[in-house]
Amino acid sequence: MIAPGATLGVLGGGQLGRMFAMAAHRLGYRVAVLDPDRDCPAAGVANIHICAALDDAKAWHSLAGECAAMTVETESVPAEALKYFATRMPVAPGAQALYITQDRAREKNFLTANGFATAPYQVIEGPSDAGSPGIDALLPGLLKASRFGYDGKGQHVVRSRRELADAAAQLGGPGVLEQFVDLAAELSVIVARTADGDSAVHPVPLNRHVSGILDLSVVPAPLPQDILKRAVAESLRLATLLDYCGVLCVEFFLTVDGRLLVNEIAPRPHNSGHFTLDACHTSQFEQQVRTLAGLPLGDPGLVAPQHGVAMANLLGQLWANGEPCWKELLATPNVRLHLYGKSTPRPGRKMGHLTCIADSATVAQDVASRVRAVSQFPATASHAV
Repeated sequence: MIAPGATLGVLGGGQLGRMFAMAAHRLGYRVAVLDPDRDCPAAGVANIHICAALDDAKAWHSLAGECAAMTVETESVPAEALKYFATRMPVAPGAQALYITQDRAREKNFLTANGFATAPYQVIEGPSDAGSPGIDALLPGLLKASRFGYDGKGQHVVRSRRELADAAAQLGGPGVLEQFVDLAAELSVIVARTADGDSAVHPVPLNRHVSGILDLSVVPAPLPQDILKRAVAESLRLATLLDYCGVLCVEFFLTVDGRLLVNEIAPRPHNSGHFTLDACHTSQFEQQVRTLAGLPLGDPGLVAPQHGVAMANLLGQLWANGEPCWKELLATPNVRLHLYGKSTPRPGRKMGHLTCIADSATVAQDVASRVRAVSQFPATASHAV
């Protein structure tokens, strides 16, 4: 066990790093962050911010001198970085798990090799692969970049071989072509797992995406219990196969004919798990601290299991008319606002989120959507908060 008072390191300084640092501080730890952006969200709360690229080996050396353990807040971290730190301190997740999950092609091949159901797919190395046998069976589909694609970035809808060739040329690197499937729902499972193999699972959210970006997560997911149990069991099996330590998110598609397909794996806390900050005994970020420091896992359950929870993202377009008016949101009972300290709003950029707890998941969703919409009206001198 790494006792409170030690410094925990995190590679990446985005909002996930910020929330990790806040959870670590509550447990008495110091935090050091490596990120190339001087104004990254985590910089304002970390004890130490090393401003350098994630692949800067000299910065790794400096960070290693400060820290007792190391984690990540983005899968864009080079796996070599975790190999470097693993020779000097505990790391979570391990380099091999990061290596598999940071590349869609490797991830898909790992999943199918181990018996997990996925949407039909084919790895596309470049435009010439548009002429490969079997492509027609995958169309229409979605071409996704193997690396660095998230929140709808690096993704192209393709309906023909010509569109596939053009999209592959735009990617400029390998991708994965996935056949469209008829969706009934999207859900995700947040697993915390220790180095000794102990695990804890948060309540499963139902997720809604808009333009490839998570818009809303609702708990409890209004789905049959057998579906939720299957998703949890598959996620735990996956974490075991990866020999995973840390917090892992597994995103699933539920098809209209009842198939449960693994969509993606995130080797870190996940946007769909942000509701745990306000609604659960132990948040996903505190679990990340606990797994990294060798502490016992916390209770992942809802504080008020008889209630429903909704988490709504606040994207940059909410700032289109100026600083949003937070007055009604903050005046609404059981609604919590989380802003990430980002100074420049852009359409599609995650600037924060809100959480609503209500008598039911339906009511929570309705309240969250309403107060988010109202907030878009610009603040004035008479009602600004």
